[in-house]
Amino acid sequence: MLTVLESIKLSTEFLEKKGIESPRLNAELLLAEILNCKRLDLYLKFDQPLKEKEVDRYRGWISRRGKFEPLQYIIGKIEFYGLTMKVTPDVLIPRPETEILVEEVLNYCKDKNGLKILDIGTGSGNISIALSKYLNEVDVAAIDISEKAIQVAKENAAFNEVDRKIRFMISDINNYSAALEMFDLAVANPPYVSMEEYWNLQNEITQYEPDVALTDSNDGLNYYRKIAAQAKLFLKSSGKIFMEIGKGQREDVLRILSENNFIDIQFVKDLQQIDRVVIGELK
Repeated sequence: MLTVLESIKLSTEFLEKKGIESPRLNAELLLAEILNCKRLDLYLKFDQPLKEKEVDRYRGWISRRGKFEPLQYIIGKIEFYGLTMKVTPDVLIPRPETEILVEEVLNYCKDKNGLKILDIGTGSGNISIALSKYLNEVDVAAIDISEKAIQVAKENAAFNEVDRKIRFMISDINNYSAALEMFDLAVANPPYVSMEEYWNLQNEITQYEPDVALTDSNDGLNYYRKIAAQAKLFLKSSGKIFMEIGKGQREDVLRILSENNFIDIQFVKDLQQIDRVVIGELK
């Protein structure tokens, strides 16, 4: 039988030949998941032989990864802001950059109680779930156009024990009716990749992740225009908007928000010093 070390070496070589970035790391993470241990614990198990069913499962996963299927979809989950989130090909895989968006909202809300928050395009529910988990006395409504995404989000909310704090609804920002409900704050990680940029992304993204969650099939700014134009229908006066933005979009998003009566517009950079989050107040 193959040992842990032998399996890792063979899998690393296979993934490297297929052009997978960080092949050793991928091989170790997949095997650690199968053995139900931390990746570093594998180093204490190098001589341990794998069971036949473990080998079969590992080979299947390595084959899928070699076809550029994202590791997160293979194992079916990801860690986001200290929470475990289920992910499927029906939802975008949460990125570390989005944790910056969550952090900014948490900082704004920490001394406030009873806030009503709207999560636009919730996907896996990662943003609304993190906010509900770490804030007290908040009322969160989360919308997404995808019924399958809403189902994943509901499962994640239940797993993280915040399902009673979030109302999930199948809706698009174009037809969401909030005439009877106004929010103190709205948060969104909209599709901001332009169509031109989209085809230059990694195979893992273009072949497996839902394109509707990534690109607006145009210049990457359509959803900022839609959200800003309709903000008065769901945001209270002096309500706040928090949105993730793409590289190089600062000036365009600033103009869009300014033209739609947003004031005190601020930007927050990520660790690479790229403007990643925009914050504005509806006048």
